Amino acid sequence: MAKNETARPSFSIRPATADDVDLVFQFILELAKFEKLEHEVTTNRDELKLHLFGEKPPAEVLLAHVGNQCVGFALFFTSFSTFLGKPGLYLEDLYVAPAHRGLGCGRGLLVRLAQLTIERGYGRLEWSVLDWNQKAIDLYLSIGAKPMNEWTVHRLTGDPLAKLASTS
Repeated sequence: MAKNETARPSFSIRPATADDVDLVFQFILELAKFEKLEHEVTTNRDELKLHLFGEKPPAEVLLAHVGNQCVGFALFFTSFSTFLGKPGLYLEDLYVAPAHRGLGCGRGLLVRLAQLTIERGYGRLEWSVLDWNQKAIDLYLSIGAKPMNEWTVHRLTGDPLAKLASTS
């Protein structure tokens, strides 16, 4: 190592377990604050435990650790591409605590997700990013991700979702 270089701490990635629900919940709250969306968090630890670690979990979580400290997470689920005729992974959330950014943990989580995508025989890994999150966009571009600018995400939640569901 050169004289002025400092060693980057190593990190590890592992699947979350039900014992990690408090960590996952804390990261969700931190992510919501970072994205200025705290007002949209309505979940709680019990709901997360049920849906992430219950009998048929619809999503999975990876945790990033530096030493014994958990510093980030990635929450993802299986999607399906009709054009590819294969499942894929959809990354719902990726978050690394600010004090641990720049160590490669975010990229490491993406690497593990890419590995899972290939190991499972899936056709693609995709996610959304806020337009203003330039650091994340730069990371995604640096790994070869292509923005899907011609696509616009639409969402139904709350009353509009219930109203549509009750339509006959």
